Amino acid sequence: MEDLRQLQLSNWLIAQFSLAQCQLSPLNGDAGFRRYFRLIINNQSVIAVDSPVDKCNNAAFIYMQQQLKNAGINVPEVLAYAPEQGFMCLSDLGCEELSTQLNEQNMQNYYQQAISLLPKVLKLPQDNLPIYDQEFSMLELAIFDEWLLIKHLNIILTEQEQIKLQACYKILTESALEQPQAVMHRDFHSRNLMLNDNELAVIDFQDAVVGPVTYDIVSLLRDCYVKWPSEQVLPLFEHFIELIRASGMFESYPLTQWIKWFDLMGIQRHIKASGIFARLYHRDAKSGYLADIPLTLSYIVENSAAYPELTFLHDFVKDTVIPKLTIKMKEVTP
Repeated sequence: MEDLRQLQLSNWLIAQFSLAQCQLSPLNGDAGFRRYFRLIINNQSVIAVDSPVDKCNNAAFIYMQQQLKNAGINVPEVLAYAPEQGFMCLSDLGCEELSTQLNEQNMQNYYQQAISLLPKVLKLPQDNLPIYDQEFSMLELAIFDEWLLIKHLNIILTEQEQIKLQACYKILTESALEQPQAVMHRDFHSRNLMLNDNELAVIDFQDAVVGPVTYDIVSLLRDCYVKWPSEQVLPLFEHFIELIRASGMFESYPLTQWIKWFDLMGIQRHIKASGIFARLYHRDAKSGYLADIPLTLSYIVENSAAYPELTFLHDFVKDTVIPKLTIKMKEVTP
């Protein structure tokens, strides 16, 4: 059923490209408020985007598209843009998300291709981008408390538990901020990388900020939607470190330091992600992401085990959150 926004988008495209008519085919949405449609213009497939200005940072998308394109990264072309209406028309990068093509045989090759893009992202100009600071990190972590613990699982922490959890959050945030800081995509994973004519293309980059150097690599290698064995992940992370060292962007650090930053950054990200998945269900009526919460929690338990300073977080997620979630998942069937 065509709604008012879709009708307005169609009329804008008709006027923009002098079309006789406009037939929009809806595409699967993402976790945000944008909607995507495929259509044919002059015998060429393009993507129309409904991106409401009150909910989406369209200016950031346009800015980052240009920055990434200038860096030689394959991104969608902006064919037309209506900033006041929140409409865009983009080139079509196809339907093949990297996530749908990965297997044990090709994983190493594809991930090395993806990792080769990260130094280009890290080198981007930092002007006009938000800063991932202490407040930013703590706000992200608070999503876990509000939406997963309280709203989804009805877990009410005692005052002592709140103090201990906040102490763990402080450790994670301090680790993030002590790392070298550079531009990060902030959602660099297998669903936001497209296979376009055998070349990786990058999408969903409007949330870029200046922040911890390990954020994007942990998003890729400890993906919220697919998990790989540590014996495959660690060599790829070491490959990333080699590229960083070769770039000369940052001073040299011991491998042990890099691994700790990587582990703690992953824990921070998975805490945030599990909260976001619960929020998508309760606030935005998107139930599909509930199935991704167990994986994010398993990462937290697995990677916090090596750090005694995170014992409370490890035990709390393993002994309280996961059992509660298991019961909840039997009650909620998406």
